[in-house]
Amino acid sequence: MKSVGLCTLGCKVNMYESEFVINLLKENNYTIKEFDEICDIYIINTCTVTNQSDIKSRKMIRSAIRRNKDACIVAMGCFIEANKSFREDGVSIYLGTKDKSKIIELLDKYYKEKSIIEHLDNDDKNTFEDMYIKNFPGRTRAFVKIQDGCENFCSYCIIPFVRGKCRSKKFDIVISEITDLVKNGYKEIVLTGIHTGNYGVDINKTFKDLLQEVVNIKGLERLRISSIEVTELNDEVLDVIKNNNVIVDHLHIPLQAGSDKILKLMNRKYDLKYFKNIINKLKKIRPNISITTDIIVGFPEEDDEDFKETIKTVTEIGFSKIHVFPYSIRNKTVAASMKQVNPQIKKLHTRRLLEVSKELELEYLNKFINKNEIVLIENYKDGYSYGHTGNYMYVKIKKIIDSNTFVKVKLKSISYPYIIGEVVNE
Repeated sequence: MKSVGLCTLGCKVNMYESEFVINLLKENNYTIKEFDEICDIYIINTCTVTNQSDIKSRKMIRSAIRRNKDACIVAMGCFIEANKSFREDGVSIYLGTKDKSKIIELLDKYYKEKSIIEHLDNDDKNTFEDMYIKNFPGRTRAFVKIQDGCENFCSYCIIPFVRGKCRSKKFDIVISEITDLVKNGYKEIVLTGIHTGNYGVDINKTFKDLLQEVVNIKGLERLRISSIEVTELNDEVLDVIKNNNVIVDHLHIPLQAGSDKILKLMNRKYDLKYFKNIINKLKKIRPNISITTDIIVGFPEEDDEDFKETIKTVTEIGFSKIHVFPYSIRNKTVAASMKQVNPQIKKLHTRRLLEVSKELELEYLNKFINKNEIVLIENYKDGYSYGHTGNYMYVKIKKIIDSNTFVKVKLKSISYPYIIGEVVNE
């Protein structure tokens, strides 16, 4: 019985696909161990969204090789797809973003032939690769991958080249998968994809259609959307959000830049006026909603005035948290040939935006002090229980509470990044 250690880098789609691979390995009598243990097989599910992602992907591949030089090393995912010429002594199987579901037959082939496998020539990214999960061991929050691919072709992004065209999981299968997860005790489900809100474009369905069906699944208490483009928050989707409290008070909506000039250079599909209008609509129907975002700092041709405009924009909108990414050049993208920003300025601006993000986060958290909120407990340690509210505030409670339990909590104070809470006895 061979042992496997798996390392997942990057997004929630990767997390879902890794969990599917783990389940598949267990069903075929492989033993799952921690990645930092001595294993017979190491699988690194890589990411390539930034230069740092590439560096970390290479680092984790090399660390597995060093840990056990006799192990079978599987390097798979977006970094491998984007860098098909990448070779590292010690890697046994190279696998791109397609056919992760064929991991068992690839391992069987490797052990039978004992030669390096390069499964990189399958460029068919037009069909959705079926994956179905009934359990996420050790998690209270279950992910369901509903969509793959992106065709936005933002000028900085390589993901359309490595993930391919937009394609959707069959409608009935999504409903069935979520229903099974809920039956197996999961109270919170996260819908995820590369371009989640574009679900259904290839199967004559819409994201609104899916949301309407999912919120009516018996036993589902929380539905979270991993990330959604502002252009997909149309009136139909907003109407479903307005009328269904199963959908949590939190949306992650990438802005990427707070300047119209930079948004245009990025080939984003909206301007600031459009973005702010949708946010205002959201806040009218959900006054307490937490809206988080992504911002790229130091995009080519961004000057001090553009950056100041970004600070002004994010402050006016009042995001509850900003995920800050220093721009990194991606080969094959339009932005790679644009005039680059001085690295030192990029570093200073990144630091400043992180400060603004923390200020905005504390401002949002403070609105809830002395209020009661429902927390889904995720784990406990050293006498404290930890969990998240629907609007994704991270709560710490000085009491041992079983995981996957909902409790009403009074929020007392902030001990960043936590809010300290006390259980309300009713």
